[in-house]
Amino acid sequence: METLIESFRILLDLTPMDYVRSFHDKINWKNRLIGLMGQKGVGKSTLLLQHIKNYDNIEETLYVQADDMYFAGHRLFDTAFDFFKKGGKRLYIDEIHKYKGWSTEIKLIYDRLPLLSVVYSGSSLLALKRGGSADLSRRTIEYTMPGLSFREYLNIANGWKLKTSSLDDILKGKVDFPYGEHRPLKYFEEYCKRGYYPYFKEEDFLTKLKQAVNETVEHDIPAYAEMPIASAVKLKKLMYVLANCVPFKPNYSKLSRELEIGRNQLPEYIDYLEKARLLNGLKEKGASDVIIQKVEKLYLNNSNIACAISDSKPDEGNIRETLFLTWMRETHHVTASKISDFEIDGITFEVGGKNKKGQQVKDAAIAYLVKDGIEYAVGNSIPIWMFGFVY
Repeated sequence: METLIESFRILLDLTPMDYVRSFHDKINWKNRLIGLMGQKGVGKSTLLLQHIKNYDNIEETLYVQADDMYFAGHRLFDTAFDFFKKGGKRLYIDEIHKYKGWSTEIKLIYDRLPLLSVVYSGSSLLALKRGGSADLSRRTIEYTMPGLSFREYLNIANGWKLKTSSLDDILKGKVDFPYGEHRPLKYFEEYCKRGYYPYFKEEDFLTKLKQAVNETVEHDIPAYAEMPIASAVKLKKLMYVLANCVPFKPNYSKLSRELEIGRNQLPEYIDYLEKARLLNGLKEKGASDVIIQKVEKLYLNNSNIACAISDSKPDEGNIRETLFLTWMRETHHVTASKISDFEIDGITFEVGGKNKKGQQVKDAAIAYLVKDGIEYAVGNSIPIWMFGFVY
């Protein structure tokens, strides 16, 4: 166990504290069992270590990575028990999905060591869903961590401390941006390409993102769905189609033929990609989440993925709508609008370029034009970048 403790202390010393994401405060850290989910690379490990550094007694805390070689010869429960006997009170287990039979071990820890609090995290959402989460459903509180909003990207990139804005304030054009010294559009284009992930400053950003997507499509989904690895080619082709088209309203028959799969298989493929947080399905108002056929439009999970896997510059309309949905679904229930693009709490939103007219939403009770290429809100025209301040 000494090697685990030493590795933990080294990681803790290297953990930056200059910026802690506001998502931290959404977690009730007092719960005995917490699960932190999210795509690979959104910052889960950093958040756990930052919390430990800020709030925990280091002598009573242990952070481990489930794929550590140590666990090739030691059970997770036995490690937790030994740590508890030495006075341990809080155990953090990162990348839990890489430990075979993890849910059984976590259940044992929870039931037999009631004075030990456990926080686990995982990047492979599909593996976590398949790993027996039902066994923990009455014990654990789970949170899904999103990538960076535009606001968070600005804060990290520039050392700022910009605050979030409510949807009501955004619709009034009120956001915490330093107009006097900076221009928002200067940063917005770069965010679209690489700002969703906290490692955006790294030179090999694009390579890392593609590797993460490939790992999910080529390994995680086939393992979860018990499908042949060859099927991953069709999943990748589906994502490629979405990245290179205008905002996509699926024609299941046509798309099935293009992917060379049965029409009944396509909804399953879409569901897998949604569960893996690689795809966002926009449903009609009132449609059940389990009825995949009711998906009105399909989008990649975020604009960075679209830019990474597209042959050329992705369709601007696609990117705009992807951004709006990526941000707003984290704080609101977003549905497809029958007369326009999106609807939130009875408000209609039409997304477009700076010259977008309001003809399409002229009959809507309450409607706003979400425009790219503008800095300020004027009337019912709101800059799209402002919605990136909602979290």
